[in-house]
Order: sequence, then structure tokens, then C-alpha cells
Amino acid sequence: MSALRTALARAGLRVEADEFLALVEDAAKRLSPVDPRPADYFTTDQRTALTAVGFDLAPQRQGERDVRARTVALQAVLRDTALTVAGAAERIGVDASRIRHRLAAGQLVGWKDRGGWRLPVWQFTDDDVLPGLGTVLAEVPADQPALVVAAFMTTPQTALGDPPVTPRDWLLAGGMPEKVARLMSVLGTPA
Repeated sequence: MSALRTALARAGLRVEADEFLALVEDAAKRLSPVDPRPADYFTTDQRTALTAVGFDLAPQRQGERDVRARTVALQAVLRDTALTVAGAAERIGVDASRIRHRLAAGQLVGWKDRGGWRLPVWQFTDDDVLPGLGTVLAEVPADQPALVVAAFMTTPQTALGDPPVTPRDWLLAGGMPEKVARLMSVLGTPA
């Protein structure tokens, strides 16, 4: 367990190892079945088209690495670092009701968890919300979960510069939020 404790500390996560493992277990349970059969998710015509272009729709093979592992870890970190409504309110110096109002208006992103709303920390600075956040969040496709939005906002994007920069860093540096909003608007669509 000390290796996990060390890894959590190096990553700057202030969480006990047992609590983090519980988050990982919970995130894994929320994902797809343990042994999904990808072909079951498609119609016969869709399966034919996908296999014709090379997609492997066979179930996971014995001993094959579980592709869900990275997603489970990312979800656990996202949940562990997220703020409560009270924590977000304290961070930016407003009343908790204002945070709930911003969530309802789509000006902040979050999800309901067992203990109430959780808000990903990427959307905050030390004492405010990310500049241009409202413009960007207005373009989030309705079918994109918080994990996908968080991954986009914290992954360097070649469309934002050379070298690539994360949308979060772009906004912090005073970049045009409309540029990030345009990229956000096509999140989850085929390239």
C-alpha cells in the first residue's frame, strides 16, 4: 500500500490509499459490464459495416489488458479532486446558492454524487472561475459527461498553438474563449 500512497502524494492527491481504492472500485462498477460483448451494442448491419472496415467486435480475450483501466483511474482522480458546492463557494468567495444557480444555468459543470454536487476543479482558478468559462460551457454537447469535458479541457490541443496548449491554460493566458468553444462544440463527433 505504500507504493500507492507514494504515487498519490507525487500526483498531489490528498486522499488516503484506502479511500482512493474505494473510488476506483466505485468508478469501475459504474462503467460497462466486466465482460462486455461489443457486438451486442450494434445492429446486424452496423456489425457488418464495422467489421468490414477492420473493427474487432469480439469479447475481451483471456489475459488481455482491460481497456477500462485508464478510464477508471481518470474517473477516480476526477471525483477525488472535485469540489463540493460549499468548497467551490468558499474558493471563489460566493454563497453556496450562487454555485447551485450557476450549475442550473450551465455556467459551471458538475454531477450529482452520493454527497451532493461535485464540481471538477479544472474550471476554477485560485479565487474565481476560469476566464471565458461560460462561453465554453455553452457549447458543450449535451451527451458529453464531465469526464470527457475534463479530459478535453486539460489535454493539449494542437488547434490552440505550437506547441499545443490545454484549453484551460489557453483561457488562463487570456486566449479567446470563442476558439475553445468552437473546439468544444464538436466534442464527441467524428473527425
